[in-house]
Amino acid sequence: MSDRGTIGEAMQRQGISRRSLLKYTGYLASILALPPMASRAMADALASAGRQSVIWLSFQECTGCSEALTRSFNPTIEDMIFNLISLDYQETLMAVSGEAAEEAMQAARQANKGKYVLVVDGSVSTAAGGVYSTNAGKSNLETLKEMAADAMAVISVGTCAAFGGIPMAAPNPTGAVPVSDIISDKPVINISGCPPIPEAIAGTVAYIITFGGLPELDHLNRPKAFFGDSIHDRCYRRPFYDKGLFAKSFDDEGARNGWCLYEVGCKGPVAYNACATLKWNGGISFPIQSGHGCIGCSEPGFWDRGGFYQPLSASVMGNPAIIGGAAAVGAVAGAASVAIARKRRAEAQSPPVGEKKA
Repeated sequence: MSDRGTIGEAMQRQGISRRSLLKYTGYLASILALPPMASRAMADALASAGRQSVIWLSFQECTGCSEALTRSFNPTIEDMIFNLISLDYQETLMAVSGEAAEEAMQAARQANKGKYVLVVDGSVSTAAGGVYSTNAGKSNLETLKEMAADAMAVISVGTCAAFGGIPMAAPNPTGAVPVSDIISDKPVINISGCPPIPEAIAGTVAYIITFGGLPELDHLNRPKAFFGDSIHDRCYRRPFYDKGLFAKSFDDEGARNGWCLYEVGCKGPVAYNACATLKWNGGISFPIQSGHGCIGCSEPGFWDRGGFYQPLSASVMGNPAIIGGAAAVGAVAGAASVAIARKRRAEAQSPPVGEKKA
């Protein structure tokens, strides 16, 4: 594990040219909102960098986050594992199991003290000392503290790790908490989503490898490159929202015409993620494009908001304690702008004063 070679050497062995590397770093620079010239600097840095040791822990989760990573298109999971990183422990993807797997994790920890990136998906059980979620005879709580102690940084992948997610939803019998509630002495990057966008995971790891530091983060410690805009801001249905054209159900005329899904519960105005731009399955689609409103899965407390199919004015604003300040402002602004849009539409459809409507 100590002799990993450089990423450039690994790429040469697989016949990957400098041109291909520049195309890849150009894509990375684009999705990370970096200047175009950054792609060349990234290519030089990646070529000379050693493969990054990554230890991936899975706690109270559904394996959906790991599955999401395997669907990454840029880079692919194969490129990630064999070129960019050394994935030294990941229960779902590694070949060995049992004692051999645990020995591999500890060996990677000793060989890369202070240098490895610890990735965690799933919330952490704290009730009764964390006995509700254990592995290899130890609670997840104990394992997290042990492995985070020697990590360079921690990446919380998925809403469960970032904000507690579904395990922390009421009544939270396991005492589930996010990783950041346990780890406070190391940088913690949150890549939320249920599941998160695979390119957001891969892009963040690539950024750390390239620049040796953390990307710019928002107030919830999420990379701004992927969580800087709301779904609503980038949604292709936004013009219908501005015109006051809303679907009233999922099978009415408005829904068939592609109108805004705000009134059937879309949480786009208070959800921050790159779904509307990066999309899913290699850029094919995202939930709203497929006819389903955003459920706000990248935000804290999304499961307890009062109903996926209730409009924000009824759900989010009716439960202000479970959302952050930015989301609350967004909900109020959203409800107000809907009212304005309805008024404008009504005025546009009304005849001038003194004339009778046909």
